[in-house]
Amino acid sequence: MFSQIVHLLIQTAFGFFVYALLLRFHMQWLRAPFRNPVGQFVSALTDWIVRPARRVVPGLFGLDLASILIAWIVEALMLVLLYWLRGFSFAGAPGIAAGMLFTLAAMELVRASLYLLIGVVIVQVIISWVNPYAPLAPVFDALTRPFYAIFRRFVPTIGNVDLSPLFVLLVAQILLMLLENLVARLVLAPS
Repeated sequence: MFSQIVHLLIQTAFGFFVYALLLRFHMQWLRAPFRNPVGQFVSALTDWIVRPARRVVPGLFGLDLASILIAWIVEALMLVLLYWLRGFSFAGAPGIAAGMLFTLAAMELVRASLYLLIGVVIVQVIISWVNPYAPLAPVFDALTRPFYAIFRRFVPTIGNVDLSPLFVLLVAQILLMLLENLVARLVLAPS
């Protein structure tokens, strides 16, 4: 029972920080405004590590590589702690274990990004129904607009209802299923 509690605490603390770093990365990538409560919260939570890292890891084509690299390292560290808690030993083949952990960490970042997209789409849809002029509406609109644009070219509005969020959620769910299958194959593959 104690190990389950520690497992939960590690996943919660590290996961929260990884999601904050991913949100920062995606907000900068999609040019979402940071002058709002969400942007200020994410900046305040991650500035202490991202700003110094930017001196070493420069951005590339408008991408905040420092944020995504730190998220990847934090995710890998979380996996190390969780596997260590389960009694897994990395001493047998440390190179293979490190490669496997960083590969799994990258896949977990993709999964977390898809869950983040699903959450942002749901919040954006609710805001658009309840109060489209809410202060946070521009942030969620900026985070979802590029994904909606893909489907808005092919799917017309029906009865003045935009169905593109539905298609974004559907594609994200399909990608999550494919990713789960890939992770399961990777983890359960015979050595």
